[in-house]
Amino acid sequence: MRPQWACRGSSCGVVCRDNTTALDNGRLTASLPFFLLNMDVVLILAVVAVMIVLLFDYTNGFNDAANIVATVIASHAMTPAQAVLIVGFFEFLGPLLGGTAVANTIGSFITLGDLEATVSLTIILCGLAGAIAWNLLTWWRGIPSSSSHALVGGLAGAVVVAVGADHVAWGFGELFQNGHFTGITKLLLALVLSPLAGFWAGFFLHRLMLFLLRGAKPTINRNLRRVQFLTAAGLAFSHGANDAQKSMGILTLVLLVGGFIHEFAVPFWVMLACATSITLGIMSGGWRIVRTLGFAIYKVRPLHALDSQLTSAGVIFAASLVGAPVSTTHVVATSIMGIGASERPKAVRWAKAEEISITWLITIPGAAMVAITCYFMVQMTMKLIG
Repeated sequence: MRPQWACRGSSCGVVCRDNTTALDNGRLTASLPFFLLNMDVVLILAVVAVMIVLLFDYTNGFNDAANIVATVIASHAMTPAQAVLIVGFFEFLGPLLGGTAVANTIGSFITLGDLEATVSLTIILCGLAGAIAWNLLTWWRGIPSSSSHALVGGLAGAVVVAVGADHVAWGFGELFQNGHFTGITKLLLALVLSPLAGFWAGFFLHRLMLFLLRGAKPTINRNLRRVQFLTAAGLAFSHGANDAQKSMGILTLVLLVGGFIHEFAVPFWVMLACATSITLGIMSGGWRIVRTLGFAIYKVRPLHALDSQLTSAGVIFAASLVGAPVSTTHVVATSIMGIGASERPKAVRWAKAEEISITWLITIPGAAMVAITCYFMVQMTMKLIG
């Protein structure tokens, strides 16, 4: 008698045989080799997915979180070793103490509950692969890009090509009918407004600080550098409370679609794992992007660094409280632009800012295309070995 696989998803009308799982719409067919029949395939995919989520969290430390130390180092407030240790400690505390509002938002913008578990986990894996590949590419080029954009683009691209656009919570209907931002509309609103908030908050804060310190002597710079130990710690905590929660949300979604938990609630071990992963990323590198943000946009001095850290910490923490995922890279970079524009607009290196902006614009479609390519490669591979 031939072995059978019974699909659990309500949308699947096909009983799968001969080592095959399939969706009746014909858009997804995944063949499994015979030696996997006696193994728990869902468990294997879930373990791989957990590892890749943590790898994404780690690359976030390279590509995104390291931006926190850029202004601290550029203003000579700390040595690189001091900055990494202080930022790493408070970065670790952020995911543990910052709540789960952002994780809930990230975990709900794609709907995979009606799909078979292996299908859902494969889609998540391909989406993460797209985000990680984009993170590594922009890190290698030394260009700040948004890990948040990459994650949204990678997951949305994989879901659309695999099972259709109806499995993405776009939120446009809810927006037009009730005026509420949900799903993709909430994500895009946060990702668009946060850079603007960073720019203008930095602009006006720096003007205020220049007014308050108009009669200060140059020795004030020593005190400004000391205060940065506090502001950098606050920025690191805010970043951990927002960015690490994105991985927490995806990791919890993996556990939910795999049947390991019965409701979307972030376990403590997930918080701990994501906090550890992003902290290790911050302590491992990202110096190319530190140079870009600390020196290539505007010449950062102690007051500029302090204002940038206060601005970024405030914007990111406020977003975390309302469950809005934002890009630390966006906020930090635009706060430096705003501070420079408030003081000497001609001294801002707008060409570098333009290069960064173009990278931001292409991140979502770029990560989506990488995820789609990964999905088709997985399909071709499974057909060959099936």
